[in-house]
Amino acid sequence: MSGRAAGWAGHPTLACRVDPEADPTNRVGREPPRTRAYRAGKLEAEGFAVARVSDYLEQPDTVVWLDLCAPRPDELHVISEELNLSSLAVEDAVSPRERPKLDRYDSHLFLNAYSVSFDQDSGEVATHEVAAFITEKALVTVRQDEGFDVDGLLAHWGEVGAELSQYGVSYLVHGLLDFIVDQHFAAVQSLDTEIETLEDLLFDDAPHDGAVQRRSYELRKSLVLLRRVVLPMREVVNTIMRRDLHLVSPEIAPYYQDVYDHVLRATEWTESLRDLVTTILETNLTIQGNRMNLIMKRLSAWAAVIAVPTAITGFYGQNVPYPGFGKEWGFAVSVGVLLGCASFLYLAFKRRDWL
Repeated sequence: MSGRAAGWAGHPTLACRVDPEADPTNRVGREPPRTRAYRAGKLEAEGFAVARVSDYLEQPDTVVWLDLCAPRPDELHVISEELNLSSLAVEDAVSPRERPKLDRYDSHLFLNAYSVSFDQDSGEVATHEVAAFITEKALVTVRQDEGFDVDGLLAHWGEVGAELSQYGVSYLVHGLLDFIVDQHFAAVQSLDTEIETLEDLLFDDAPHDGAVQRRSYELRKSLVLLRRVVLPMREVVNTIMRRDLHLVSPEIAPYYQDVYDHVLRATEWTESLRDLVTTILETNLTIQGNRMNLIMKRLSAWAAVIAVPTAITGFYGQNVPYPGFGKEWGFAVSVGVLLGCASFLYLAFKRRDWL
């Protein structure tokens, strides 16, 4: 074991910390580092101390995975020296809200991406940042919080392990990317389902203008956030497949190509849903305008129906003699004209669908 890796003995409680507001000391441990070692494509060991990472790295045909949750820069210093990591990459790994990207350094690659989850009740998309240092024999993942599903990632590696684990670090990186992109797909699919429900509300017989507008805004906001983390993944996966990086061998390239296809589909799906939500908002406003025009048309038609009898009664209300003035038949004629005109207007407007 090298002296630099031995420095990890000074961090026996290195773990994912809680929110500083909830824990003023910022030192409450939740989740210790996770480790795995693969030799010749088979799982050799897991859950070993971080100080033993260098021992496994010295062994032939062995690759190591190390996962850290919300470490401080000084806590990454030892492992960065062991793996010869760039100080710029280490700074990006501990800085929140970095854009999804893939940076190339002399001794390693630096990957930054986001897993996502969708809350159906609130319509919000939650993002969880994860950074990864990719070397020839090691993959080090650095999470900003506990929201990233590490257990799900391990299960995903296990599902394809027998077929791809022989490719070492390339297998681990493929599993990480595939797991993240699958979550993107799940979020997009959930948003698609919510938008279909929104369309049903849009054309429901009973008006749901307030609900449609509020839900449309929530979904559009989530789609904008999702697009922000999904769209750059196209460049990330495309770059990582470049031959000059020597990470993806021809044998495993089809699996990376499949991930790239999924990224393209998720990107296109996100773009189409964003346009669809915009269309729903515009359609809802149009429906409101049409409904208002219909109401105004009906009110105008009823006003016309009422205006004619009003004019007739006003005419007969003049304090001057006229044919039938003071006679019963004059009253009968005026009532007949009133009802006849009102009936004629009602039928005429009804035939034109104005009532």
